[in-house]
Amino acid sequence: MGKTLFLSCFLLSNICLGQITGVGINETVPEQKLHLGSRTGTIRVDGLNGTNNEYNGNEVGITYPVYVDSNGDLTLEISATENNDGYDPWTTTDINGTVTIPAGGPDDGYETVEILDIPLTVTRPVIVELKYAISIEVFADPALNIIKDIYARNITNFFTLDAPTLTATERRYGQSSRCYYNNNDAYTNAGAAPDAATGFIYNSGTTYINLPAGTHTLRFYGTVSSGDDDQNTHIRFAGGPDAIFVRIY
Repeated sequence: MGKTLFLSCFLLSNICLGQITGVGINETVPEQKLHLGSRTGTIRVDGLNGTNNEYNGNEVGITYPVYVDSNGDLTLEISATENNDGYDPWTTTDINGTVTIPAGGPDDGYETVEILDIPLTVTRPVIVELKYAISIEVFADPALNIIKDIYARNITNFFTLDAPTLTATERRYGQSSRCYYNNNDAYTNAGAAPDAATGFIYNSGTTYINLPAGTHTLRFYGTVSSGDDDQNTHIRFAGGPDAIFVRIY
C-alpha cells in the first residue's frame, strides 16, 4: 500500500510539472507553454478559415494577416485608431478647410493652413501607419469665382509631428502635391466668358512615423502657392468625399 501511494504521488508530481513547464506536440521537453515540435507542422484554427470567417478572402494560395486584440484573441479583423471606412471623415464645416491668397499679399504668393490635428498617446515605442486622400477645389476668391488668369497654382498637403508651429525646416510626412493651371480665354479676351474647369482634384499620401512612448500630436496642413505674382487664389479642402486611415503597430 505504501509503494502504491508513493508511485501515485510521483506520477501526480510529473503531471503538475508538465502543466507548469508547458505542453509539447511532438516535443517531449516543451520550452514554451505550447511547443510545436515539428519542422513541417503548423497550427490550424477553423474559426479563421475561409468558410467560417468573413475577413478571410477564401482564395487558395493567398494568406491573410492575423492580429491579436486586447483580450489576446487571434483575429483577421483590422482595427485602427482612425478609419473612415466608407464615410466622409472631413467636411469644410467642421475643419479649418480653406486658405486664401489675396492679390499683392505679403507672403510671395504662399499661404498655409492647419486643417486638423490628431492626438495620440502611446505607452511604448510604436510605428504609426497613416494614409489619407483629401479633396481640393481651386477658385479665385472666397466668393468661389472661377480663376481667369493663366498662372499655375501648387497645392500641397502633409503632416508634421509634435510641432505647434510650422517652420521651413520642420519635417513633413506624407507630402502630396497637385498643380492647377488654367489657360483661360477670358484673360486674353475681355469679352470672353471664363472657361476654366471646376470640380475636385485630390492629394493622397501614405507614411510611417516612429513614435516614442508619450503624448503626441499629428498636424495636417494644406498650402497653396501662386508664385511671386501673388495671384488671387482660394483653396477649399475637404469639400468632397475624403478618406483617412491611422493604425498603430
